[in-house]
Amino acid sequence: MLFKKYLFVLIMVFPVMSFAQQPEVTDSLNTTHKYKTIEEANHSIVTYIPPAAFVTWGILSFHVKGIRQIDYNVYNDMQKDHPGFKTHADNYLQFAPAVIVYGLNLAGVHGKHDFADRTALYVLSEGIFAGSTFTVKNLSKRTRPSDKDKYSFPSGHTGNAFAAAEFLNQEYGDISPWYGIAGYSIAATTGILRVYNNAHWFSDVVAGAGVGILSTKIAYLVYPYIKKQFSSSKGDKNTGTMLIPTYQNQMFGFSFVKTL
Repeated sequence: MLFKKYLFVLIMVFPVMSFAQQPEVTDSLNTTHKYKTIEEANHSIVTYIPPAAFVTWGILSFHVKGIRQIDYNVYNDMQKDHPGFKTHADNYLQFAPAVIVYGLNLAGVHGKHDFADRTALYVLSEGIFAGSTFTVKNLSKRTRPSDKDKYSFPSGHTGNAFAAAEFLNQEYGDISPWYGIAGYSIAATTGILRVYNNAHWFSDVVAGAGVGILSTKIAYLVYPYIKKQFSSSKGDKNTGTMLIPTYQNQMFGFSFVKTL
């Protein structure tokens, strides 16, 4: 069935993306195929191309009839094979990769950052994701397949899951690629369930995945500069800073609090 074919693409493509940022592998000709660290990959524009392509696909679905037709074909196929399907698993799976990060740390498997920096990075990622998703949803006003409302594009659940999956990949991808694969697999499952639940179109899910991945990658890219700018000076141990997400007048933002 057409729907199953596209779901197969989701299941296969997204987890494989985690391999693109793993420690380098050199063959007998000394040709480097991968990055030395996830942090190094963050500074390469190449690693931003796949999630950017996902977002572009979603945007094009508003203007290219062929891409939009795929949404309708997937929807019709799903309705034919699984009418009335309903589950709440996607409400919980979207947070699973982030939970795994903290669970691994509690189990003694240390990631890239300590608790404070790791949490600040996740909050920053979620802030970027929430702000961008909320804005786009209100601008696009795409009606959900269920006709529930006009906040279908992009998929928030899917984006949140992929932001968390990239968070897991960033923290533990240098240790083993399987952490990233696990996170992306969970995120892809979340996206699939959003389509099955008749909550989103296929292109909503693809775009949401791209937004989520980009949000976390950008957070890891800019956080060192933010920390350097607002961290306390070495000679003053009584100062400190805190990054706090804010929501006011239907707008997301951040407040930097510095104690003296």
